Amino acid sequence: MRILLVNHYAGSPRHGMEFRPYYLAREWVRAGHEVTIVAASHSHVRAVQPEMAGEPREEVIDGIRYRWLPVPVYQGNGIGRLRNIFSFLRQLRADANRLVRELSPDAVIASSTYPMDIWVARKLARLAKAMLVYEVHDLWPLSLIELSGMSPRHPFAMLCGKAEADGYRDADLVVSMLPCVHEHMASRGLDLTKLHIVPNGFAPEEWQGQSAPLDVALSAHLAAERAAGRVVVGYAGSMGLPNALDVLLDAAAHMKDAQLSFVLVGSGHEAARLTERVTAEGLTNVRFFPPIPKAQIPTLLSHFDIAYIGWQRTPIYRFGIAPNKLIDYLMAGRAVLHSVDAGNDPVAEAGAGLTVAPEDAEAVARGLLKLAALSPDERTAMGQRGRAFAMAHHAYPVLAARFIDALT
Repeated sequence: MRILLVNHYAGSPRHGMEFRPYYLAREWVRAGHEVTIVAASHSHVRAVQPEMAGEPREEVIDGIRYRWLPVPVYQGNGIGRLRNIFSFLRQLRADANRLVRELSPDAVIASSTYPMDIWVARKLARLAKAMLVYEVHDLWPLSLIELSGMSPRHPFAMLCGKAEADGYRDADLVVSMLPCVHEHMASRGLDLTKLHIVPNGFAPEEWQGQSAPLDVALSAHLAAERAAGRVVVGYAGSMGLPNALDVLLDAAAHMKDAQLSFVLVGSGHEAARLTERVTAEGLTNVRFFPPIPKAQIPTLLSHFDIAYIGWQRTPIYRFGIAPNKLIDYLMAGRAVLHSVDAGNDPVAEAGAGLTVAPEDAEAVARGLLKLAALSPDERTAMGQRGRAFAMAHHAYPVLAARFIDALT
């Protein structure tokens, strides 16, 4: 097949997040398909932006054709980001006839986090007489309303709502990364026979062989904690309000005298405040470290006895969760303490650890103490079950094949 994937925020190993478009496309190319990704030249989630000279630019990365459209740089979620979004969509629409002539796509996938790209993808699909696919990452505008407090009558929420409904109505196929969306999508007009669930994933080769060594300071701290006989409770990832790290610190405060060591690695809006809190409260059992390269993640996680992932208590998670961080934990074979109330729970499904209530520090403390009391072999068995679950359900070769099967 010839596949045209529209994802404003698409990245690559060279550029950083978002990784999903790259990994799916790479598997499709390996299977003999031709794939073009159209993305914006600037994204807030990308570590390295493509080099641009004011004009659209193309390059080939691992057999995938990337077309970068030049857009304004922005910061935050204000008017600058809106200009960025609409510049991308306007250029893609103006480029539609040329793209269709050059690529003759069999399938056009609208895959940006926001839903308005469905309108341009629809035009591309109609011009090419191709299948139109609407890939849903987050339920916009519902996520904006329930997580950010945006009014349902806000013009942007209404715009997203119109695009969402049009996507459900006009797409030949809807792919959701979230597993429990059926009722919501049906209420917005989707014929559920169109719906396929393809969750987040990982690249198996990144977990083969020996991974990169850690920074000296981080490696030395982990070694010292283990030598002192402490059970290492680790967190690796973004440090924002949705990650419920205050709850973890509350639990650590309850367990100052326990033989547990808390190691948090990453960055984010809350990192400085959380670090200041640890200092102010004298939480000597907690240490923060800056983010590390992706290639070092398997090494880091191998030093954790228990991996923590937490969530806020919010109704939006009734539609399910699909966190990359949790997949990393499972692939690393770690016993997981999962603090969540959601429509799905991969940790419970896999038998890979314990699940406790969200935003409940006492429940988190009890869960951690329970896991810490297990023998290393018992925690290893949990981790092995988690790794097997991830291999069966989240490996990108599996997910890419499932996506193609839905298209054919």
